[in-house]
Amino acid sequence: MHPSNEIRGTKDSALSGKRIVLGVTGSIAAVETVKLARELIRRGAEVYPVMTQAATRIIHPDSLYFATGHRTMTELTGAVEHVQLCGDVEGHADLLLIAPSTANTISKIACGIDDTPVTTFATTAMGTGIPIMIVPAMHATMYGNQAVIRNVERLKRLGVEFVGPRFEEKKAKMADTDEIVSRVVRRIGKGDMRGKKILVIAGATGESIDEMRVVTNRSTGWTGVEIALEAFERGADVDLWLGRNRVHVPAWINTGGFSTVTSLLKKVEESMMDYHAVIVPAAISDYIPERQEGKIPSGMPELIVRFKPAEKVIEHIRRRFDGILVAFKLETVEDTEELIRRAEKRASQYRIDLMVANRLSDVGRKKTRAYLIKENEVKGFEGTKRELAREILDIISGYFD
Repeated sequence: MHPSNEIRGTKDSALSGKRIVLGVTGSIAAVETVKLARELIRRGAEVYPVMTQAATRIIHPDSLYFATGHRTMTELTGAVEHVQLCGDVEGHADLLLIAPSTANTISKIACGIDDTPVTTFATTAMGTGIPIMIVPAMHATMYGNQAVIRNVERLKRLGVEFVGPRFEEKKAKMADTDEIVSRVVRRIGKGDMRGKKILVIAGATGESIDEMRVVTNRSTGWTGVEIALEAFERGADVDLWLGRNRVHVPAWINTGGFSTVTSLLKKVEESMMDYHAVIVPAAISDYIPERQEGKIPSGMPELIVRFKPAEKVIEHIRRRFDGILVAFKLETVEDTEELIRRAEKRASQYRIDLMVANRLSDVGRKKTRAYLIKENEVKGFEGTKRELAREILDIISGYFD
């Protein structure tokens, strides 16, 4: 067994059964393709590498053979590899991913020029209708060439999807591996949420005590980001509203911010009408302190801060939104029956379609325990935050069937 099979599907099965042709051209970013290929395989894909001669001067074909378990194609032979993988035959590839792509290759494909193995695969794939994704990488001045710009736009009109580039250090650099893989999953993965618009509200609110100090909640925002990523990869148009957090937020997820209950309520009042589902793992303050002007001096023998109940954001959401609503209920109570009873009460009170209930002690960095409550059904869960996100979206998807 080739070593690549040992990692296949170790992250998840989002690309299980999918065949991806990875076209590599002569950009220095070709050095990133071993990592890219391995990440696609970890999501379940079968990857077939093909390289231009220019690319072989940057990375050896054996590197991609090791990475993928398939011999790297550097020239076309009597086996008509381009037809076998991208022609109109049974068992063809699901995607042609050209990463990195030079300005030269982009322009050749746009003009129908076919003089490298990679452009031959592109010509064949376009004729067959196999999806093509291009990840540009070049100097910024080359990407700013009006002829290149026109060729990019021409390919977009023909249905070719572009990922990146990201502009740094006067370079139009290849997009990050995580973004490329996420967009590949979105393009050829499950796709059960295409055409749906999903809002995720995550992170914590922070309420001011004075000009310097705030009262907040222990929330990283991690669960919300995982839900947003999972929904994005399943084809949904995703908005992520994020409060205080301690997590990396992918640049390709459309993200807006809020800081307090008041600012969150304002966003709810302004834009809640056109979503199919709203998911709220946010840690929202239940009480708001009476704010004092300036900075409370240090060294006081005692400090009393008065709080008043905050308006319930979930109530405002339900008042303005008739779609699928998912809420979270976090408690410290140890008795499972009492935890579920409290969650069911909240679900009934605000007409929540799916309630996710858990104890503070059950929320960890690697594993999370929770109970998913839908109508009168209770389902226990234990796994990673991404697996919890997947479970939640599986349930939501059932409403759209």
